[in-house]
Amino acid sequence: MVKGTIGIAISGKTAPEIVAQIKHAEALGVPAVWMTSGGLAGDSLAILTAAAAQTQKVLLGTSIVPIWSRHPVTLAQQAQVAANLAPGRFRLGAGPSHKQGMERALGADFREPLGHLREYIAVLQALLHTGEVDFDGKHYKAHTRLASPVDVPVLASALRPKSFDLCGALGAGAITWVCPLDYVFKAALPALQAGAKRAGHAAPPLAVHIPVCVSTDAAAVRDGVRERLGYFPKTVFYELMFAEAGFPNSSHTGWTDALVNAVAIYGDEVQVVDKLRRVIARGADEIIATVITTGPDHQASAEATMRAIAKASQR
Repeated sequence: MVKGTIGIAISGKTAPEIVAQIKHAEALGVPAVWMTSGGLAGDSLAILTAAAAQTQKVLLGTSIVPIWSRHPVTLAQQAQVAANLAPGRFRLGAGPSHKQGMERALGADFREPLGHLREYIAVLQALLHTGEVDFDGKHYKAHTRLASPVDVPVLASALRPKSFDLCGALGAGAITWVCPLDYVFKAALPALQAGAKRAGHAAPPLAVHIPVCVSTDAAAVRDGVRERLGYFPKTVFYELMFAEAGFPNSSHTGWTDALVNAVAIYGDEVQVVDKLRRVIARGADEIIATVITTGPDHQASAEATMRAIAKASQR
């Protein structure tokens, strides 16, 4: 991962629509795009693989693939295809996702999520980075080989200190989501570093996922965050994280103005560029921006934010 890279999260209703968005982001100079799995568009890794064949330099990443949806050997094999089509450009993020969604959609037995994640990441790292794996764990078994190792950084979703500590111990990059920025640097990053120190290696990269909007209309930005991300404060794991970050009872209070201000970056272009660069300066290795739009012309609003992101990434 390249320190200071600032990318965007892409979403859409169909695979062609999303691939077109990725190509457009590359044309605007956005250095990285990320996709989550689920929703109406289909599988993120399949879409990013298609985009790999139609782009030249933009970095591509999953943020995240739910671990319950496929065996880690299957995911590693799929990641190998994407990496072969986009050498040095593909990053693989995986994580447990949410209990309610995984149980409802997949019938997953959502227990010991960190235990599952620990083994899942270990299998991915071994198979992708050495080309073979011999692993017998409590949750997963894997004994196979790839044709050759592939250059695919492995990351995991992280929300509370134990998950950041786990990423540090495994040497896997950590991806945050809607975490107040002070919490990221006062609680999450130290936990990541502590896990790595205990394991005897350098801290892995930290990718901070942030809602971002180029707009000086604070009320409109807050409304945009509430519309786009409304349910997170009412989700159990996020409520616990928000409480640790100093925003208790979020399931009742929702996205208060103070919580939005703690999580999101907004302002005019100069302010947004400066704030994004400050996040990198505080210790983030990369930023993933979820673009929040305001006003009647959502496309123009999105492009203003993407241009600021491209500018903030310039060295």
